[in-house]
Amino acid sequence: MIQTLKKWWKYLTARADAEFEANADPKIQLEQAIRDSKEQHQRLKEQAANVIAHQKQTEMRLDKAMAEMEKLTGNARQAVMMADEAMQRGDEVKATEYTSAAEAFAQRLIAVEQEVEDLKALHLQATQSSDEAKAAVSQNSQKLQEKLAERQKLLSQLDQAKMKEQMNDAMTSLNEQVGGDTPSLDEVRSKIEGRLAKAQAASDLNASSTEGRMAEIENAARHTQAKARLEELKSQLGVGSAQTAAPEATTETGGTTATAEG
Repeated sequence: MIQTLKKWWKYLTARADAEFEANADPKIQLEQAIRDSKEQHQRLKEQAANVIAHQKQTEMRLDKAMAEMEKLTGNARQAVMMADEAMQRGDEVKATEYTSAAEAFAQRLIAVEQEVEDLKALHLQATQSSDEAKAAVSQNSQKLQEKLAERQKLLSQLDQAKMKEQMNDAMTSLNEQVGGDTPSLDEVRSKIEGRLAKAQAASDLNASSTEGRMAEIENAARHTQAKARLEELKSQLGVGSAQTAAPEATTETGGTTATAEG
C-alpha cells in the first residue's frame, strides 16, 4: 500500500512538473535561472572572502610571532652577554641572575619558535585555500558573464520565435474561420465566384433567347431613328451632309462644260 502511494505521489509530481513546464513563460524561467546563478556567485564570493580573511589573520599572527621570536632572541643574547660580563667582574650574584633570565628568555623563545613553525604550516594551507577560492570566484564570474551573454541571445531568439508565431497565426487566420459565425476568405471567394458565374450564365441565356433578339432589334431600330433624326436636324440647320445634298449639275460636251439652269 505504501509503495503504491509513493508511486502515485511520484506520478502526480511528475505530471504537475510537466504541466508547469508546458505552461511556464520561458522569459520568466530564464530570469529565475540567472537570478539563481547570481545568488550562487554571491555565496561563493562570501565563502571565498572568509577563506581569504582567515589567510590574512594567519599571516598577521605569523608576523607577530616572528617579531616576538626576534625580540626574545635579542633579549636572550643580551642576558647571556650581561651574565658573562658579571662573571668577569667577579659578581657571581649578578651572573646567576642574568643567567636565570637568559634561560627564561630561551624557554619562551623555544615556545615561540614552535608557534612560528605551526603558523607557517597553517599559513601555507591558508594561502593555498585562498588561491583556490580566488580561482573559483574568477571561474564562476566568467561562467556568470557567459550566462548573461547567453541570456541576451536567448531573449532575442525568444522575441523572434514570438514574432514568427504571431505571423503564422495571422497567416493561418486568413484561411480559417475567425469565429463560428464568420466565414473564411475562401468561402467568401467561392460565394462571389458562384454568383458571378450564375449572372454570366443568365446573361448568356438572355442573349440567345427570343426576347434577347427582340431587344436587339428594338435597339437597332432606335439607333436608326436616332440617325435619321440627326440628319433631319442637320438639314434644317444647313450643316453637315445637308449642305452638299443639292450641288450644281454640270454636263460635259466635247470637252466644253455647259451649266444646266434650275
